[in-house]
Amino acid sequence: MEVNVKNSNNIISKVYKDSIAEEIGIEVGDLLIAVNDQKVHDIIEYKFLISDEYIELEIQKRDGEVYIYEIEKDFDEELGIEFVNPIIDKAKSCRNKCIFCFIDQLPKGMRKTLYFKDDDSRLSFLQGNFITLTNMSEEDIQNIIKYRISPINISVHTTNPELRTKMINNKRAGKLLETMKRLADAQIEMNCQIVLCPGYNDKEELDRTLSDLSSLYPYVNSVAIVPVGVTRYRENLAKLDIFDYETANQTIDQVHRLQDKYLKELNTRFAFLSDEFYIIAKRPLLNYDEYEGFLQFEDGVGMICKQGTEIVKYLETIEENYDIKKTVSIATGSSAYEFICDMADNIMKKFKNIKINVYKIVNDYFGHTITVSGLITATDIVKQLDGEDLGEALYITRSMLKGDEEVFLDDITLEQLEEKLNIKVIPCENEGKIFVDKIIN
Repeated sequence: MEVNVKNSNNIISKVYKDSIAEEIGIEVGDLLIAVNDQKVHDIIEYKFLISDEYIELEIQKRDGEVYIYEIEKDFDEELGIEFVNPIIDKAKSCRNKCIFCFIDQLPKGMRKTLYFKDDDSRLSFLQGNFITLTNMSEEDIQNIIKYRISPINISVHTTNPELRTKMINNKRAGKLLETMKRLADAQIEMNCQIVLCPGYNDKEELDRTLSDLSSLYPYVNSVAIVPVGVTRYRENLAKLDIFDYETANQTIDQVHRLQDKYLKELNTRFAFLSDEFYIIAKRPLLNYDEYEGFLQFEDGVGMICKQGTEIVKYLETIEENYDIKKTVSIATGSSAYEFICDMADNIMKKFKNIKINVYKIVNDYFGHTITVSGLITATDIVKQLDGEDLGEALYITRSMLKGDEEVFLDDITLEQLEEKLNIKVIPCENEGKIFVDKIIN
């Protein structure tokens, strides 16, 4: 019997060692037909159906035979399988035309998956993607509540209905607060993001947005505020200004005043600015404890503070080792360059025979207004480091690569970059201990 193409997303791609699935004989390539006689349409439905202590799985083996597996397990215990498609169903695309959309500012020839705009609550739950709530049906909203899809990450930008409709270019955009109040009433936890655009949703509009969102605390758990990114590929798009020294300082002062207010009223600073604002304004970041657990770390909020503190503390716990002799290099974006130089100096002070060269990669590919390390391409790395004495290895941040593949934004693989530079290239997570260990080992 051939696998039903319509159900091909239900094909099992991985079975974890020592899992329930491995124990009962489920294999890679098997097809999940149903759980408790119910067809599985997406990953949220699957997780909801397998949460009980007793379940029946209907599995089709690769030879076409169908088996029913009766399973007794702990409540909410996972089976230990993954599917060809992480969400099983087809991802829902975004129909918005946001004035600040980064995908609309991409040149041709990049990684194909970058051109797909998703706006799917399931990816928000599973992978931390941000959604606008504008591309959801009433059934989608009811499923979030029914299946307890929490937390979800919401691209807010503004709570002003008219302004949000204008910025997102979707007539449903103005219903945001109404939908968020429904989710809060259902005790669904939400983390929010604001892409701040000078002249649009900053200043008084930012005050209004944060006031509205804070009224939904604690279900709106935190808000990250990031500056709009503008590439050199904005032909026929709305004119957007970027933050400069003066406007970044004004925004920091405004948000710090609001943080003091929320700290008194809610016992949390609630809204946090990304590191880019402080770098543009040439001001120190918040202290480690003031980031309150780094709730919006993946949005670049407190990333430098966290990694820097971890590196300094870890270096205090390890012994100097004069036997380690090497020269290595680090490639980083403009915004993190001074920080990486400081961290490299700290490591070299501890390990006297290690030399670390730090190279600032200017973003020629997207334009010099893009300064974050996560948007550096292999093309720029090769162009700017070719011929340099890089030593034994070149270190980069893993954020330059696609999460599950070793490929850069410009569709050049890590292996291809190594061939072009004739050097080992080592991706590092944004964790202090890992960063140090990879350099000294």
